[in-house]
Amino acid sequence: MRRLSFLLSFVLACLCVPAVRADIDPTWTTQVTPFRITDNLYYVGSQDLASFLVVTPKGNILINANLESSPPQIRASVEKLGFKWADTKILLNGQAHSDHMGGAAAVILETHAKNMVMDGDVETTEAGGAKGFQANWHFDTRFPPAHVDRVLHDGSKVTLGGVTLVAHKTPGHTRGCTTWTMRAHLPGEPAGLLRNVVIAGGASFWSEYHFVARPGVPESYPGIAKDFEHTFAVLHALPCDVFLGEHGKYFDLETKLKRYPKEGPEVFVDPVGYQAFVTNAEKTFDAALAKQTAEAAGAKH
Repeated sequence: MRRLSFLLSFVLACLCVPAVRADIDPTWTTQVTPFRITDNLYYVGSQDLASFLVVTPKGNILINANLESSPPQIRASVEKLGFKWADTKILLNGQAHSDHMGGAAAVILETHAKNMVMDGDVETTEAGGAKGFQANWHFDTRFPPAHVDRVLHDGSKVTLGGVTLVAHKTPGHTRGCTTWTMRAHLPGEPAGLLRNVVIAGGASFWSEYHFVARPGVPESYPGIAKDFEHTFAVLHALPCDVFLGEHGKYFDLETKLKRYPKEGPEVFVDPVGYQAFVTNAEKTFDAALAKQTAEAAGAKH
């Protein structure tokens, strides 16, 4: 009955919500030719909304279903690579926002994949964005609700066909924001050489995020500043060779794709770029936290 209720909610949402909003960033919906990153990891997303396919002998893992309108584009990319959409056995994600989770219900309905979500984002996922600290923000946070089959925790391992991904809870951007890591071999490199792959979860924020309580304006949620600080510590500590992320702009996909035809997957070996991404995000957060702290202190006098 529970799953039936989610299917009914999905159908109603599809009837009530237009497939593509006029204000959607075009880089979120413009398809790119899918490509290989490691022996078993492929990019199947759009210009900026990243979606990854992990291929195993026992079926495949999809990371990010993206917008509500994205599943046909992702499916087309998967099939262009020669893989079967129905072989998608597990659906993972990096954050419970409509631009990463909007297509989850459709993917689950079409493939029967098991949906695995980090604790902290489960409530938002199953409520289609109608619950959680961002539910009432002025921009669109809603998406078709998706049933969660497995609740993940920091350090949880997702294994299929001999391939293991590790979920790192990196909260703040959402309460269950997740960074994924795996070990993989790059085509053309010496046999036995495995690279550390990092798919970075969101580390950004907007003006609606409140890190410090002040009169009439509470924290976005209790401990949000500590969560961001924890996230930056975790991200800095992760060993990274192959740098990927929830958005193409995180890892400079546009520039690297121009180099890809000549250099191949090696263009994504970018540990320096990864640390720069984390450092820049941390500096932006520190500045915002200092500003909000000063404003809160001033409001008390």
